[in-house]
Amino acid sequence: MLNFNFYYLRFFLIIISVLCFLNILYSYYFDLYLNVDSYYYTLLISLSPLIGFIFYKKKELKVNIYTKIITVIAGFFLLPIFISLPYFFSIYNISFFDAYFEAVSGFTSTGFTIFENIKHLDESLIIWRSSSQWIGGLYFLFSIILLIDIFDENLKKTLTNFLTINTTEFYRQSIKIFIFYSFLTFLIFLALNIFEFRSFISLNLAMSLISSGGFLPINNLDTILITQKQLLSFSTLMLVSFFSLFFLYNLMVYKKKGIKFIQEDLYLIFYLILVVFTFFFFIDKDINFGIIFLAISSSVSNIGISLDNTPDNLSFVFIILIIIGGSFFSTSSGLRFLKLVALFKFSINQIISNAKPKNIFINKLSFSEKIMDTSDFYKYFLTILVFIISLILLTSVLSIYGLNLEESFKISVLTLMNTTNSSLTGLSVFNFSELNYFAKQSIILFMIIGRVELLSILIIFKKFFFKN
Repeated sequence: MLNFNFYYLRFFLIIISVLCFLNILYSYYFDLYLNVDSYYYTLLISLSPLIGFIFYKKKELKVNIYTKIITVIAGFFLLPIFISLPYFFSIYNISFFDAYFEAVSGFTSTGFTIFENIKHLDESLIIWRSSSQWIGGLYFLFSIILLIDIFDENLKKTLTNFLTINTTEFYRQSIKIFIFYSFLTFLIFLALNIFEFRSFISLNLAMSLISSGGFLPINNLDTILITQKQLLSFSTLMLVSFFSLFFLYNLMVYKKKGIKFIQEDLYLIFYLILVVFTFFFFIDKDINFGIIFLAISSSVSNIGISLDNTPDNLSFVFIILIIIGGSFFSTSSGLRFLKLVALFKFSINQIISNAKPKNIFINKLSFSEKIMDTSDFYKYFLTILVFIISLILLTSVLSIYGLNLEESFKISVLTLMNTTNSSLTGLSVFNFSELNYFAKQSIILFMIIGRVELLSILIIFKKFFFKN
């Protein structure tokens, strides 16, 4: 098992090392010497576990689903240790625990931060914060491929025609993910530059948007979204992480592959249009709809950032949109829209079937060839059950440690959905640096639980506590 852990996680250690090296170059090029030593230390430490692989003979590894789940969860705990080092070794006197909190927040694409004023940070450290989200988004997508066997067959077919994914297929899909993920990041960067964002701002925002991350390179979004054109373009680019990573590609080749490869994204388009038109017709006409559209895009994509003048009275609606989340194969979190639709349809059909036993109702989603059976229903239901239990637990813990009930509930939702705090949910001034050790520890744990497919938590629980 340890062999597989190292083989899987070493790729991300290599990426961390490369980003350290790029930060060193950036620091020297722009004469930013304040924190350059911290990247040297991180580079050496992150490279040290890789040295053993030079002399290690490669073996064909066959692992079960339990080992894969434990590996993914271990990565969410271990990789942020390396990401936290530049914060810890920086000139800002950050404790290792606070540095780890910031690293986990970035790696899980949550966006909670201990820094009160981003303007005071070195530019290289701002880039490091953004890149931690980028790595985390990539790790999350790789983990979906690794854990593909826990998903239902209908979702598997949106990625591969294989019943299960062997080592060769995993590498092929991983390379495809890395190329598309990097390419979309570059496209977002170019688009932001076209709409007259500074290159430094564009680079950081591109890494945040593609990963559904909440870290910003500035204190306030209002300072960079000056024109209506910038506001609408930024809101639209947020939706890249709402849809499937391969949506644009599948859209171009759907005649060859079949419409099933874009079925979930079609549902998401209908869902998004419905949400936008509902807001358009029912909100106060005096409110700039561009602000509302940005809030909608930020909510459904689980990014969470917003403008300060977002209406406070809509915060509960935006929380609901955050909980619903995005698509199966995107970097957004949430319970997933299609999963909730399938669960609702199955439940209604079962109720009607009992009331009218002579009628037959087929639990089949549009554009899908597969009928959802009882096992799929159980998977979806248990996922929601784990979310509700986690929400109650974290809300209770945060209430015990001094937060009022409203704050505890909102922070718990955002933690489990890996969404940052802002005026969107009425928490724009919340200060995480003032939380005590145990509250931060709880948030770290549940940020990771929220990023891992919730069903995998139950599988591990069943493995160790219900042997039979």
